Amino acid sequence: MKRKHEMPFGAECRDDGTVRFRLWAPSASSVGLVLDESRDCELAMAPTSGGWSELVTSEARTGTRYQFKVDDHQLVPDPASRYQPSGVHGPSEVINPKSFEWQDANWRGRPWNEAVVYEMHVGTFTPEGTFASAEKKLDYLAELGVTVIEIMPVSSFPGQRNWGYDGVMPYSPACAYGRPEDLKRFINAAHAKNLMVFLDVVYNHFGPEGNCLLLYAPQFLTDRHRTPWGLAINFDGPGSRTVRDYFIHNALYWLEEYHFDGLRLDAVHAIADDSRPDILGEIAETVRKYFGNERHIHLVLENDNNAAHFLSRWADNAHLYNAQWNDDIHHALHVLTTGEVDGYYADYSADPAWYLGRCLAEGFSYQGDVSHYRNGESRGEPSRGLPPTCFVSFLQNHDQVGNRALGERITDLADPAAVKAAVACLLLAPPPPLLFMGEEFSAATPFLFFCDFGRDLASKVTEGRRSEFAKFAQFSSPEAQAHIPDPNSEKTFFASKLDWSSFEKPEHRDWLHFYRELLACRQNEIVPRIPNIVPGKASFRVIGEKAISVTWPFVGGGRLRLLANFSGSKIGITEALQGRLLYRTPRSAAQSHQLAAFSAAWWLDE
Repeated sequence: MKRKHEMPFGAECRDDGTVRFRLWAPSASSVGLVLDESRDCELAMAPTSGGWSELVTSEARTGTRYQFKVDDHQLVPDPASRYQPSGVHGPSEVINPKSFEWQDANWRGRPWNEAVVYEMHVGTFTPEGTFASAEKKLDYLAELGVTVIEIMPVSSFPGQRNWGYDGVMPYSPACAYGRPEDLKRFINAAHAKNLMVFLDVVYNHFGPEGNCLLLYAPQFLTDRHRTPWGLAINFDGPGSRTVRDYFIHNALYWLEEYHFDGLRLDAVHAIADDSRPDILGEIAETVRKYFGNERHIHLVLENDNNAAHFLSRWADNAHLYNAQWNDDIHHALHVLTTGEVDGYYADYSADPAWYLGRCLAEGFSYQGDVSHYRNGESRGEPSRGLPPTCFVSFLQNHDQVGNRALGERITDLADPAAVKAAVACLLLAPPPPLLFMGEEFSAATPFLFFCDFGRDLASKVTEGRRSEFAKFAQFSSPEAQAHIPDPNSEKTFFASKLDWSSFEKPEHRDWLHFYRELLACRQNEIVPRIPNIVPGKASFRVIGEKAISVTWPFVGGGRLRLLANFSGSKIGITEALQGRLLYRTPRSAAQSHQLAAFSAAWWLDE
């Protein structure tokens, strides 16, 4: 089976053997096409309406490398390039998507309520750091019990190493990880093992190096809005129709041509758009209409604004977006397990157990409440009426580990018993859980911030990284700041690679067994009952200082109940515990009227 997404821009291989090249360059006086620099072949492109230039030629074919020449002097890659074989500063390569033969014609994906997400950075997941080497770990992931592999952004970025959020070629898989067909083989193989694959995409900014758009299409950015990265992407001003189409097609491209099962949209709170529908609404509606009921397509947001309306019902009783990453639940659990209250954790420090309980029962803990960390601004929208599947829960992810100065994981910061209680809460709760690669065996390796920028930018990033942590007492001195790993150093990148030899040590094997046991319980006991949970009816209460009781009632009667204690002392339980004990952490007391320190227990009453 062959797959191709038809696009109105870029290099498109045609059935008659020719290639159509199309570039939007409204500020260019002329546009030419340069093929294979060694051949010194330059062809003029004809201007058409709306700032477009186009050429259909038989001089190019699959594998041809090309660049656009703007205003007779500036060579630039294709902003819709399907592949950059020598990086973002080099020529683009003509890719014929129909050259790849898919073997998953019967794949329809999996329902969202089955989601257990495993977040992966391709470059550090394996020693080789490639799509091909990650493919060899698919059996391991299937046996672990995850159902979704979520790949951090792979769009081409400057240099050989990056988290992926500095991409400048949204349609081109980074050459550091392999060729487009390598990524397709990975997805094809994952589907054969009943694993979904999601891609993290960045629609809020372009990276700071390698973006040539301003040379010939400055309308891509606007000074009407500002973002943490400077000028905003122009989603609502003059010329924005083309800009919007560029990103809408990008979503469709990954879902159709690469057969991804879903997308995670990064930091959408940083997207500025005053139009209606805004770009988030148009992307989701277009995706839903384009694919219809052909297969399961899942869309997930990262949104610090806790904007619950994006998760509301849409046509055919489906959700516009399936879910949002729930930072609230991470922050509450982090305070409970580590005691840290710096930065945004301060908003959860007064009563972290209450915030955790509210997340589990109602979705967000901030639902229009005042955030002191945000200078008294209100944050969020009511979420209680939404089903629990709308909230992705996690104890670790790339941000919460990698944005620490030393990239420590939670098991380096908290009592292992407290961590196990937190994991038992998340993996058996109705909301879909997310694991960050390596957490399932308590990886000893950090996940650090790393990049590979050019010399001038590299020094600024290093200085900025160290000054960012200067406000913390631990890094207040220049000597302490000097110990923060240099993001541009190759050593920082290699230190972040998972150590798969960890399994030789009993403690890491024990953690892996713990995760596998919980995920098997989730699959057998929790997933079949998620559709029967009544939205908006879950309840919680705080017991003592750091313990909670949460109840999820079922349609027709019965309930799922969690008791969790994050204090260092056992607590008494006055409420009656009915039904079958599903799971308890090793330190949970066997008695029905006590809960041990750092423990969690689950009951099912039907």
